[in-house]
Amino acid sequence: MRLTTFTDYSLRVLIYLALEPGRRATIAEIAAAFGISRNHLMKVVHFLGRNRLLRNVRGRGGGMTLARPPAEINVGEVVRLAEAGSLPAECFDRDTNTCLITPACQLRRALGEAVEGFYQVLGRYTLADLVSQPRALTRLLALPHRPSDAAARIGVSRS
Repeated sequence: MRLTTFTDYSLRVLIYLALEPGRRATIAEIAAAFGISRNHLMKVVHFLGRNRLLRNVRGRGGGMTLARPPAEINVGEVVRLAEAGSLPAECFDRDTNTCLITPACQLRRALGEAVEGFYQVLGRYTLADLVSQPRALTRLLALPHRPSDAAARIGVSRS
């Protein structure tokens, strides 16, 4: 299964913010760190805020922070939210399905099981798991802050 760009960017924003959960970051800052479009990130940040994953503050001195600790943000739930409406095949949409073999085909059942398995595996991970290597991530994203402090704030051991 391939994630949409929207889901990919949603996870990147959350990962970035999880490295320093108490600090506000801006869309411009995150876009620059990942080399991605600010316009796309604006939609992502709005979506994450609307779904209570981020606290967004507008205006001068504004930015965003995680709305919950990284250990309380489930990766499977984030992906389900962001991928809502994304179907693995035409036969999953009763309104637009034009496939002639749908009544006898077993592909829908097989794909349905595969997608559910995909979400079950992602459901075993939290945002804290995704940032369990804060030094490496901080270095790759060129964050100016000390990764050891970030590790302590998110409850990751540095062993």
